[in-house]
Amino acid sequence: MFERYDPRNWSISWDYLVEALVAIGAAVVAALVLHWLLFVILRRITRLSANPADDIVVKAVRGPVRWAMIGFALSIAAHADALDGRAWDVATSYISPALLGWVAYSLVKGLSAGWEAKLERADDPVALRSQRTRIAILARTVKVAIIIITVSLVMLNIPGVRDIGVTMMASAGLAALAVGAAAQPALKSLIAGIQMALTQPLRIGDLVKVDGQAGRVEEIRMSFVTVRTWDERVLVVPTSRFLDQSFENWSRINEQLTGPVMLHLDPATEIGPIREEFERFVKTCDEWDGRTATALMTEAYPESIELRLAMSSATIGNLFTLRCLVREHMIEWLREEMPDALIRHRLEVEAANARAMGEA
Repeated sequence: MFERYDPRNWSISWDYLVEALVAIGAAVVAALVLHWLLFVILRRITRLSANPADDIVVKAVRGPVRWAMIGFALSIAAHADALDGRAWDVATSYISPALLGWVAYSLVKGLSAGWEAKLERADDPVALRSQRTRIAILARTVKVAIIIITVSLVMLNIPGVRDIGVTMMASAGLAALAVGAAAQPALKSLIAGIQMALTQPLRIGDLVKVDGQAGRVEEIRMSFVTVRTWDERVLVVPTSRFLDQSFENWSRINEQLTGPVMLHLDPATEIGPIREEFERFVKTCDEWDGRTATALMTEAYPESIELRLAMSSATIGNLFTLRCLVREHMIEWLREEMPDALIRHRLEVEAANARAMGEA
C-alpha cells in the first residue's frame, strides 16, 4: 500500500511522483493493450461479414473507446490506491460521464453512417430517400438526448449545481411551470422532428415548393429544414411549417412529372400542324419518357388562343430540360413555318401609321 499523500501539504516528494507516474504508465499501457486486443478481434469478426456497416461502426467507436478505456484504467488505479489523493476521485467523477457520453455519441453516429452505407445498395431512390430521412432525424434526436444526459451527469458532480437541483425539487411546482414554459419551443421542435421522421411528408432529396420557391431538401433538423433552390440559394424553413401549413412535394412517390409549355397564338392559327410537329419533336428527345405528349387548346380569347403542350419525363431535371427544348424549338418552327400564328401587335401600329401617312 502506497503512503497516502495529503493534498493540503504543498511539498511533493519525489517518491510520490515516481509512484504516481509508474501507476499512470501501467494503467495506460494496460488499457492500450486491452484496446488493441479488443479491436483486433472486432476487425476479424467484421471481415467475415459482407455488411459494410460493421466496418463503419468499428471505425467510428475505435478512438472514443480507446480514451474511455484509458480513463477507466486510471479510475481503477485511483480506487486501488495506486494513485493517491482526492483529486483523482474528483477528476474521474467528471471524466467518466463525459467519456461514456462520447462513446455513446460515436456509436450512434457510426450506426447511422453504417445504415446509410447499407442503403446505398437499394435500387429504389424513393425508398432510399425515405430511409435516409428517418435515419437522419432519429439519429440526431438520440445524439441530442445523449448530449443533454452527459452534460447533466457532469454538472450534477458540481456541489453548487447539485444544491440548486435540490432546491428546485423542493419547489417542484413552480420549477416545473418555469421549465415547461422555457422549454416549450424546444419540445415543440423535438416533437415536430419525431413526427417528421414517422409520417415523412417530405424527405431528404425531395423537390418541394414552399412560399413560391422550389428546391431540393438538403437537410432536416429538429427545428428547421434547409431547401436549396436552382440558383444555389438556401431556404431555411421551420420544421413545424411543413406540418402546420400546406406545401408542394413534387417527388413524394417518384420523380415522374408532366409539365406544360404554353403557346399564345393568333385565333386564326391552324392547330393540326402544330400538334404534329410537337409530337414529332418530343419523340426525338431523350428526356421524354413516352408517357404523355398532348397538345390541347385550353383557352380562347378575342385576340389570342392558348395552346398547352404537355409532356412527361422520368425525372424533374429532365422535365425542365425537355420543356426548355420544346419551347425553343416550337417558337423557332412557328417563326419559320407558320409566322402568321405568332401574335404581333406592333404590326397593327405600323399599319395604322402607314394609313395615317397615306391619308395625309
